[in-house]
Amino acid sequence: MVTRIKTDLCIIGAGSGGLSVAAGAVQMGANVVLLEGAKMGGDCLNYGCVPSKALIAAGKHAHAMTTGAPFGVTPVVPKVDYAAVKDHVHNVIAGIAPHDSVERFKGMGVNVITEYGAFISPTEVQAGDTVIQARRFVISTGSSPFVPPIPGLDKVKHYTNEDIFDLREKPKHLLIIGGGPIGMELAQAHVRLGCKVTVIEGLRALGRDDPEMAAIALARIRAEGVKIAENAMASRISQRGAVITVETKDGAKFKGSHLLMAVGRKPNTDKLGLEVAGIAPVRGGIKVDASLKTTNKRVYAIGDVAGALQFTHVAGYHAGVIIRSALFGLPSKASSAHIPWATYIDPEMAQVGMTEAQARDMYSDKLEVLRFEYAENDRARAELTTTGLIKVMIVKGRPVGASIVGAQAGELIQTWALVIANKLKIGAVAAMVAPYPTLGEINKRAAGQYYTPRLFESNFVKRIVKLVQRF
Repeated sequence: MVTRIKTDLCIIGAGSGGLSVAAGAVQMGANVVLLEGAKMGGDCLNYGCVPSKALIAAGKHAHAMTTGAPFGVTPVVPKVDYAAVKDHVHNVIAGIAPHDSVERFKGMGVNVITEYGAFISPTEVQAGDTVIQARRFVISTGSSPFVPPIPGLDKVKHYTNEDIFDLREKPKHLLIIGGGPIGMELAQAHVRLGCKVTVIEGLRALGRDDPEMAAIALARIRAEGVKIAENAMASRISQRGAVITVETKDGAKFKGSHLLMAVGRKPNTDKLGLEVAGIAPVRGGIKVDASLKTTNKRVYAIGDVAGALQFTHVAGYHAGVIIRSALFGLPSKASSAHIPWATYIDPEMAQVGMTEAQARDMYSDKLEVLRFEYAENDRARAELTTTGLIKVMIVKGRPVGASIVGAQAGELIQTWALVIANKLKIGAVAAMVAPYPTLGEINKRAAGQYYTPRLFESNFVKRIVKLVQRF
């Protein structure tokens, strides 16, 4: 028997974005229905950000045991209990899960229905035996691993980020197809945990990042033992006994014991019934305008499914954009110019705004690039984390982008995210006083590079100083 309900807001998908919308809307007095047919918390909690960072942390501890000699600490070979590492991963997930749980959101007043939702008309969604009619809908269904149709792959056991964290047998030799952030993070974590690792990338590893910054990071990862084959497009995969073989178009063969597919993501739109609702799809997901409305003006799409940058914090940002629009009727538009992101390899990589290449294409001779090396920072020297570089792209005194590779890059980039989001000038960072000795001084010293030629290399300034000294 079908039950019909009416509500102000119906949210399809309880990942990061959907949960943020639900929590914000219900606390502001809206009636909210939240639909989730899989796991609350979505990809980030269960298969992505949380488990990967927990695994990376385990690898970091193992690596530290082997690298103490420069500090006067005798290195030892760690004994890694891979199954216990996975226990740690799942304990972290379990510790966070109550925050995203059905019980918590029901306690807030959200009507949570644990079924997948699909449109049956432009104003109705069906989830199991329930039909929901809503004034506004939010699609927050996220994305899933994309597994390309490589010949032979369907006959070979392979993992994605959705099940690699359930593997309790330590791989002897992990083959990873895909050299993007997911592939490289998991590659370094596994080599530090005692696995042999080979990354097979069809183009350039970390290809979406600034090439200069990526080269610094990849050199470290290779030095730790990860083999990285670039411009190696997988053409066939086979398995004989316990040995998996990946062949590439140029005839190379790579053999290993386990295979991880990390070639990208695809939007979760297949089960939504978009056509019935008058919602137009695009290659990256769902077509949205600047306010995140779909071609059905009652329906918003946020996060990965909206074809945006595929990061948890972007979905959270989108949630704020549509709460202003859907609940208050205020004009609200999304932008990506101020969105930072990080890749949690060692050394970390982080970016906000334009890369150097993008800025040069747009601004040409108006662009100034400020640079500062980690090796010039005293805290980095004390901790032997001197491998790193920051670049800040400046146009008429205003930062338009920043790229960082080095220790705690994901923390350091936040200063530049603040600057770009608020359209501040470089002087705001130069005027900041950073505690000594911290890595945060790197940002201030980079900002100071803007004034070096203007103050210390200017004949005009020197003449003014000499004139003043006469009095």
